[in-house]
Order: sequence, then C-alpha cells, then structure tokens
Amino acid sequence: MMDLNAAALFFCLCLSFIFFRSLRSPPTKNSCPHSYPIIGNLIALLRNRHRFHDWVADMLSRTPSLTLQVSTFLNASHGVCTANPLNVNHLLVSNFPNYIKGSRFHDFFHELLGDGIFNVDGHLWTVQRKISSHEFNTKSLKHFISDTVQSELSTRLIPFLSSACENNQVIDLQDVLRKAMFDNICNLAFGADPTCLSSEAVGENSLNLSFVQAFDDAVEISASRSLVPIHVIWKIKRFFNIGSEKRLKEAVGIINEYANMILKSKEDQIGSGDCGNLDLLSRFMSSSSNFGLGFDDQEQKRKFLRDIVISFILAGKDSTSTALTWFFWLMAGNPRCEGLILAELSEASPAPATSPVIFSYDDLKGLNYLHAAISESLRLFPPVPIDSRLAVDDDILPDGTHVRKGWFADYSAYAMGRMHQVWGPDCREYRPERWLDDDGRFQPSDQFRFPVFHCGPRACLGKEMAYVQMKSIAASVMREFEIVAVDGGGCAGKMADPPYTPSIVLKMRGGLPVRVKRRRQPNATSSSTSTT
Repeated sequence: MMDLNAAALFFCLCLSFIFFRSLRSPPTKNSCPHSYPIIGNLIALLRNRHRFHDWVADMLSRTPSLTLQVSTFLNASHGVCTANPLNVNHLLVSNFPNYIKGSRFHDFFHELLGDGIFNVDGHLWTVQRKISSHEFNTKSLKHFISDTVQSELSTRLIPFLSSACENNQVIDLQDVLRKAMFDNICNLAFGADPTCLSSEAVGENSLNLSFVQAFDDAVEISASRSLVPIHVIWKIKRFFNIGSEKRLKEAVGIINEYANMILKSKEDQIGSGDCGNLDLLSRFMSSSSNFGLGFDDQEQKRKFLRDIVISFILAGKDSTSTALTWFFWLMAGNPRCEGLILAELSEASPAPATSPVIFSYDDLKGLNYLHAAISESLRLFPPVPIDSRLAVDDDILPDGTHVRKGWFADYSAYAMGRMHQVWGPDCREYRPERWLDDDGRFQPSDQFRFPVFHCGPRACLGKEMAYVQMKSIAASVMREFEIVAVDGGGCAGKMADPPYTPSIVLKMRGGLPVRVKRRRQPNATSSSTSTT
C-alpha cells in the first residue's frame, strides 16, 4: 500500500512540475492559439487533424509576422512554424548550419529512407549532394529524362487513357499517374521497367505492384508518426511489433527485397562489362569511387546505394504524380485556364500528323502559360506541404521570434500560398497570370515565397526534371483528351475545403475519379475557348 501511495505522490509531483514549467514562460505575440498548460494544442490538433494544413494556415494568418511558437502535449517538444519569407531565407540559407534535419525527422523515416540524402546531415549529406549535383547537371541526363517520359507517354499513359475513353470508364487519375510516374522514375533511377501501368503480364507485375503498395504504406505510416500527439505511443508499438508499426516493418522488408534485387542485377550487368546505361544508379555506382567513398564491404556499399535510390523514388514518384493530380483537378474546375493552355498547345503543334502528340524538350520551353499554370497549382497545392528543421543553437529569426536549441523549426509552403501578405488579396484564387510578364513570358517567383522546391544548399536538384515531366504529361494528355472530374474539379467553392490527406505528401483524399473524353477537333476547340 505504501508503494502505491508513493507512486501516486510521485505522479502528482511530476504533473505539478510539468504544469509550473509550462507556466514559466508567458504567452508571446506568436503563441499558438488554443494552447493550454500540459496538454499544449492537443485538443485543437485532434479537432483539425483532417484539415491540418488549413488549420496551420489559419493560425499563421492571425499572427503579426506569420510565425507561431508551438508547444506539444506534456511540453514534450517546442518549436516554431512560419510562413514568413524572411524567416524561410534565414532557416534555409542565411543561417543554414544552425538548422538541420536532426534526430526528429530521422526517427520518423529511418526505416524507409535509411541514411539517404533527405534524411541525414553532415558528411553523409555532403557526399550524396556532391554526387547528385554532378549527375543532375549533365546534359546526357537531361535528354535521358526527356526520352524516358516521352516513351512512357506514347507506349503506356496515352494508350491507357484511350482505352478508358473508348470504354467510358471512370478511372482514378491519381492512381494512374502514380503508376505511370513509378514506371518513369524506375527507368530513370535504375534502368528497370516495372510496367505497373501495363495490363500485360499481370503475373510478372505482381512483385512490382507489391513494391508500389509497400512503398505507399511505408510512406504513410512513417509520416503518421509525426501526427501522433505522444510520440512514445508509436515507439511502444514498434518495440512490441504491433499495429501500424508491424505493417511498416513488413512493408520495409518488401522494399528492401526489391531494392536488393535491382542492385544485384545492376552489379551483374556492370560486372559483365555492360556500362553503357544512363540511369541514375549506374551513374552513382560509377561516381561513388570518384568522390573518395570507401566501403568496408559490398554490403555497406549496397546499403548506401539502396538509401539513395529509395530517396529518389520517393521524390520522383509521389511528388510529381501528386502535383499533376492537383493540376488536372484545377483544370477541370477552371475552363478559362484550360482553354488558354489548349490555344498555346495548338500554336506549338498546329497540325498533328500523328496521335498522340508528343512535345519535344525544345517545344516544352516555349509553353509559358502551361508553365505558369503548373506553377500556380504548385503554389496552392505543394506536394510537400510542410518541411521541418531542428535548431542546433539558440537563435532569433528576422521577425524577432526566439528559437531555442533543440526546438523544431517548420516552414509551411502550403500556408505561404494562402497568405495575402505574401501573394496579395487574391492569394486563394487560382490565377496563372500572376506568373507572366506583360509579354506573356513566364517569370519565376522569389524562391523564399515559393519554397516548393526548397531553397539554399538543400534546394531540389530535380526541379528542372520535374517540370519537364509535368509539362510533357500535361501537354500531351490535354492535347488529346478532356479530363472531366466526377466531383466537378477545383472550382472556387471546392478550393475552400480541398480534399487532401494530411501526410508528408499532399495526396488527394479518395483519389481523383475522372472520365476521359477525346478532343476530336483540337484546333477548333482551342480557338473557341481561348477567347473566354
């Protein structure tokens, strides 16, 4: 009985300590609304979990400098979240060494990403960044990217949509794009073709489709860890190998098996003297020795390469397919913008001799309105809506917000696209014209108010590759088909409450059900709609 009373007394003392600790610092002008001693903002988080990014944007918009100070449940962690371009510049460039990925992000995604470029700091990050920078700047890779996406379009995606059109099927365009981009990124990453979008050889595709599903599951479960109010919960589940953590372990096992199979095949290919491939894995396997990387054994080298490849699959598959999903949803709800794109496409390819129309690398450069329309979609629906850093030392942000050592520092690209202080009073409207000059030429935005591709030393190396892929697919699909969203598309009313799933990637909740209609007279269609 004495032991029980002592335990109860100890528990009460702990709660008292936590309570008075939470009261030690009075609320600041940037304190998180609906935050209370001990429980932090737990109640508001649970209430708004389904609309997490809009909830964050709403809170940020009500602060003087678009920055919040956050305290989590039981004061387990503290941090800041910002949509202020000056603060983003400070976090990602001006004081870059003080803001690292850190243990918080690494813990969430270690099983999936390992020590890949998106999950590490220091020497491991520097080496991978150098290799990646070298390869992404080669002219041969840029043309390899263009050729690969053109092949995927002409042999897979367009025929698949043609079949759906002829059969008057309702298809999930998000799932179709996800499979198409997985095929594409696998060709780019390691010269393998999973043929996930192909209806042929279904038995042979079972392993590839299992990998795709395992990859999606691993991403979702890893990301959900960050939304658990008490992080010890998922750690306990991992320790006992139960629930979602058991599914994560099983998914990672499938991923590792698939990746090791690809790596072994590539090693055999290179060992046989076939070194002519242009895929990223071949380039990395060749470049790693040039950058002075010494491995204790073949297994360590294979683990290094596995982590790199998985990181690029994450970047190339989910982010690009997600961006295109939102783009087509917005096109379905904005016929005026769709008409202007069609007019531009007709001018670039006025009399197509063959179907489908595939636009070359040089053709894509001249599609200014399409580039603006995609950028505007990215502004409102960034594939990675929020990113996080960890403070190495105490700091003060440009707006005067204090950041303590060990605090997390998040910036929300999703919220920034909805701040009138950043984008003007029409910030919540879909208006591609904001990206064009008086002559209709595309004008890039300041990177710190449009951090969709990140900024500074960690800026996305695949930005140009992503635009080539998105413009190629959007141009060829729109030239050939009208995409009719079952829900009516992203009109102004639906944009007020967009159907997303809160995760590391801003996927559309429930997919994007569409019908596909062929444009029988593209020239006539585009000339009539361009005047609207």
